[in-house]
Order: sequence, then structure tokens, then C-alpha cells
Amino acid sequence: MTSRRLLRRWTQLLVGLALYGVAVALLIEANVGLDPWTVFAQGLENQTGWSIGLIVVIIGAGVLLLWIPLRQKPGIGTVLNVLLIGPVIDLAMLVIETPAEWWMQWLMFFGGLALLALATGFYIGARFGPGPRDGLMTGAHARFGWKIWKVRTVVELTVLGTGWLLGGTVGLGTIAFALLIGPMVGVTLPRLRVPEAQPLKPGSAETTPSADPTNTVPTKTDPTPSTPTAPVVLP
Repeated sequence: MTSRRLLRRWTQLLVGLALYGVAVALLIEANVGLDPWTVFAQGLENQTGWSIGLIVVIIGAGVLLLWIPLRQKPGIGTVLNVLLIGPVIDLAMLVIETPAEWWMQWLMFFGGLALLALATGFYIGARFGPGPRDGLMTGAHARFGWKIWKVRTVVELTVLGTGWLLGGTVGLGTIAFALLIGPMVGVTLPRLRVPEAQPLKPGSAETTPSADPTNTVPTKTDPTPSTPTAPVVLP
């Protein structure tokens, strides 16, 4: 069971990060507005001429460096988040084009938004660590006691404004993203979260002594069953 759970976690992590990159590419090519961090990345792309995927990697690495004074420790999922999403965005944008009709642009946007929510549920639900930006919010909360929603609001308004000034796409899609992504992830994450391993109960096959006299598995002597710990939901 442990190996199956681990396989599921790794599959969810890698599939989730790949789908996340494709979803961001769909949102970019829909051209009706982006989330604050992608507006920032797109603005830097306009100013530097670098690919947006490379800029996403650089931004993620920069945010990860901010974890150091916050005393946050990244998981393997956090590191892979930084390294993989950007290249997938670049690859996906080679084959995705902006539709000519406005209604098709919005259809692409909402398809990308739904895929992003699904991808977020996959990679966070794998429990290998949050994304670098989520860790920044929770780290500031843990280190300084600042409320997460206040930190998130200040940070995202700052990167949104900066990205807009640099030429990033801000539109009705930006507002739609802000209003819808939270509730949508609230649906996907609980359903895709890999459950934690629970302590074995006395009398289970793993704790019951075998009739084989060579059995060396120790038996439990404490008659009081342990109480499973409640799962911790990552931000």
C-alpha cells in the first residue's frame, strides 16, 4: 500500500505540474486577462525579450530565495514547481494560438482556468510541498504573524501593478481569475489530496503474531488503540 501511495503521489505531482503549465499557456493565449504573477512574467517578457517560461522559472527561484529569511523549507514538489512549469509553458505556446473570435477566446480562458484548478489539486494534493508563492504567504504568516490574506493581497497587487506597467495583459479575465480560482481549487483539492498513512490498529494483519514459530514481528502490548492524527491540508 505504501508503494502504491507513493506512486500516486509522484504521478499526481508530475501530471499536475505539466497540466499547470498547459493551463497557463491557455490563459496567456486567450488574451483576455491573466493572474497577477503571469501578468508580471509577461511584462518582464515584453521588456527583456526572454521567453515567458524562462522568466517564470527565474521568478519562482527568486521567490524561493525569500523563503530563507522566513525559515521555510521547500519540499521536492516546491523545487520541481520552479523548474518544470516554465518549460511546459514555452512548449505549450508553440502549438496554442489565440483564437480569432472573442467568444472562443473566453472559451479558451475558462478551459484554462478549469485546467489550472485541476492541476493545482493534483500537485498540492500530492503533499510534496506547496508552490513557492504559497510558501511565501504562509512563511510570512508563521514568521511575523501577518494574516495570509493581507500578505497575499499586498504581494499580488504589487506584482499585478508592476506587470501592467511593464506591458502585461490585464483585463476582465484578471478579475474573473481572482473571483473564481479560489472556489474552484476548493472543489478539486479535497478530492485529489492523497490521504496520509494511518497508524495500524491492534489486531490488524500487520500486528497479529503469525502461527509460524519463526515469525519475528513484535506484537503490540498496549491494549489502548492509538488515535489517528488528522490530516494537515497544505495551502
